[in-house]
Amino acid sequence: MIDLIDVTKVYGKGKPALGHADLHIENGEFVFVVGSSGSGKSTLIKLLLKEVDSTAGSILVNGCNLEGMKHSQVAKYRRSIGVVFQDFRLLKDRNIYENVALAQRVINRPSRAIRRRVPEVLTLVGLAGKYKAYPDELSGGEQQRVAIARALVNHPDILLADEPTGNLDPHTSLEIMQILDRINERGTTVLVVTHNKEIVNAMRKRVVTIHEGEIVSDEEEGSYLDFN
Repeated sequence: MIDLIDVTKVYGKGKPALGHADLHIENGEFVFVVGSSGSGKSTLIKLLLKEVDSTAGSILVNGCNLEGMKHSQVAKYRRSIGVVFQDFRLLKDRNIYENVALAQRVINRPSRAIRRRVPEVLTLVGLAGKYKAYPDELSGGEQQRVAIARALVNHPDILLADEPTGNLDPHTSLEIMQILDRINERGTTVLVVTHNKEIVNAMRKRVVTIHEGEIVSDEEEGSYLDFN
């Protein structure tokens, strides 16, 4: 599902933000990517979303070669990827239903399909009863659930979560991870970038560690390696 082959990314004339990275993620895997601030985790996400181009190497995602991709093809490519961020990025002037439905409207899904699909994903994240609420009326954990529902509404093959528990307390963080785990069990490939040591150690999933731009560890049922 995701292949990085000898990938390097250099910004300007600095040292590589990511250097000679090799990473292979199978369809249906759940993978944590961990590392301290500035290790290269964010660069990896930007590369996978085609927000930046690699300096060298090859990146293949869901059968697409990102290096040869034309600018006009990027929007369509991103539709196969759901993304969840630390800061939720919900529209404050739209209710929960509309925040999720918007992701379908922008790809011109018919209204009948939207009315069917939005309640499905809100039920999956445990918010079916709050579809009329607005983001400011929800807790941080509930807002992140809405963001997950929005990321899932278009049936993505891959879900990228960039520090999804960064603004949440430990109990809520675990609840969010359990939702991501259920999503993974339904067949979606899940990649979570995090610095939450407790969550990583509790989940016992595959853990890829990046340190100073290099992948230094890749372990099945791994734990958080701390280089501080």
